[in-house]
Amino acid sequence: MSPGRWLVPAGLGAGLAWHGLPALTSMGPLRTRLAPALAGAGDPGHVALTFDDGPHPASTPRFLAELDRLGVRATFFLTGRWAARVPGLAAEVAAAGHEVAVHGYDHRCLLLRGPRATYDDVARGRDAVTHATGVVPRWYRPPYGVLTGAGLTAAARLGLTPMLWTAWGRDWEYGASPESVHRTVLADLSGGGTVLLHDSDVTSTPDSWRATLAAVPVIVQTLRERGLRVGPLAAHGVPRR
Repeated sequence: MSPGRWLVPAGLGAGLAWHGLPALTSMGPLRTRLAPALAGAGDPGHVALTFDDGPHPASTPRFLAELDRLGVRATFFLTGRWAARVPGLAAEVAAAGHEVAVHGYDHRCLLLRGPRATYDDVARGRDAVTHATGVVPRWYRPPYGVLTGAGLTAAARLGLTPMLWTAWGRDWEYGASPESVHRTVLADLSGGGTVLLHDSDVTSTPDSWRATLAAVPVIVQTLRERGLRVGPLAAHGVPRR
């Protein structure tokens, strides 16, 4: 049997590389070092606070209330499906002074989607968020933080800037606690960083948002004690494409 039979055709190999290589940015240390703007590196005196996977009626209102009590505004990466399902709640997020952004329509990994399906998902998500909130979103975060060539192309065509993160709380995991979320966020966070948390458990361990909610005031207090301001990406000084 000829070894050449197992070789990937040149055109197909190039296409797979174009599609899949951006997914390497899902590796946090590599992303922060090689693509700081994509990772959300901004003003060294500021930390951007972001939440994914909402809006959800069981949890998002509690985050809005807690952030209001703290006097903090954040960026919410909304899933289009839930924005369409509970448009009034999505509108409340924006009305409370928070920045709304796009997390796609369905929470599916882009590596499993081709160019047309990727574009349709991002466009549908953008339109759902815009329709529900009356705000045209600026940022796009792919599900699981996995970018592809098709995802980057779709974002560019739709006027969206891809945005990942420099620190997360691993708050979706089974057994996450307020203490573990706080500890994990602060382990990788410094001034100019962007924090990823979740205000919903629709793609996480059930009720995982409760640990996140309890961790938020401690995280904010710690950052303020370090002399850092906390706010949305709009105040973070990250360049837009």
